[in-house]
Amino acid sequence: MTTERDGISRRTALAAAAATVAAAGSAAADAPPPAAPSQGGRLVPPRELPVPDTVSPELQAVIARPLAPGWDAIPADAAEWRALAEASAAVAAPDIAAIKTRMGVTLRRDVIAGVPAFRIAPAAIRPEWRGRLLMHLHGGGYALFPGEAGAGEGMLMAAEAGAEVVSVDYRMAPDHPFPAAIDDAAAVWRALAAERDPRRMAVFGSSAGGGLTLALMLRLRAEGAPLPAAIAPGTPWVDLTGDGDSLRANAFVDNVLVSNTGWVGAAAQLYAAGRDLRDPLISPIFGDLAGLPPAILTSGTRDLFLSQTVRAHRALRRAGVEAALQVFEGQSHAQFLEPFVPETAEALAEIASFLDARLAR
Repeated sequence: MTTERDGISRRTALAAAAATVAAAGSAAADAPPPAAPSQGGRLVPPRELPVPDTVSPELQAVIARPLAPGWDAIPADAAEWRALAEASAAVAAPDIAAIKTRMGVTLRRDVIAGVPAFRIAPAAIRPEWRGRLLMHLHGGGYALFPGEAGAGEGMLMAAEAGAEVVSVDYRMAPDHPFPAAIDDAAAVWRALAAERDPRRMAVFGSSAGGGLTLALMLRLRAEGAPLPAAIAPGTPWVDLTGDGDSLRANAFVDNVLVSNTGWVGAAAQLYAAGRDLRDPLISPIFGDLAGLPPAILTSGTRDLFLSQTVRAHRALRRAGVEAALQVFEGQSHAQFLEPFVPETAEALAEIASFLDARLAR
């Protein structure tokens, strides 16, 4: 996870991995413009989308990147999905090392309730975070960034907040589709909550990790398990059916996911493995969110999942849950996690402040 001057970003790692699979013969999705508008719809004329000058120079460089190569590389079978996951981890490895070096965080492998995990420690724990714990659930479409490659967001939060983090290396598709990820997340949460006061704990994650955070809350509530004091779902993948305005409005505007016609749409089917995509434990936007912990949600104006985030925020508010929403200028999917960018420090500081105010001392 680095800026352009430091190397390939973790998000670019996904694109590079996808391109590798595409070269091996994966199918590519076509996304031609409609010949005519649907009833009530409109045709948008071709236009240049300039890089905004309303963000930091560091973020301008991120926004200026071309569409991620390989975004439309859809693995043809389980072997190609595994190859994509392995490639994503290999390309991300130097970026994980850079975060360790530059931010002073340390990782220790662990097994919690039979589930692989990483215990992440900042260079120094801030006084307000002593005795508290954050549990992290990584993104990657429930298929990518295994092992340390998935711990980058947890490392950034540990460094920026000065807090201890446990990042869960949950099982993923294609070998372990739903409900393996939520089973692993629930097992780790229960084990951690048995050791510590859950009122001093929070759960966070982005993209698939954000959707999994909300689905986990539904699962724990249904089972009568203790809930954390707060949650932070970033650009959460809460609707795997492919619905939502920004999946169309921001298609080919988001330079990370690009379009739902690419690998991400295919990952939804891979993860569900034939189950109803509207199952609330797969797509938590369809669940009853009443009684969930206070939440802070984060997205960007160019994010393909902006609607997922906005809809989740409104659903939480309608359910009577305290929920805050921060949306960053010009950012595509999860670019509030680009390391060494001023807006990333700002986003994580907002999340840390929100959690700090709601976790017991």
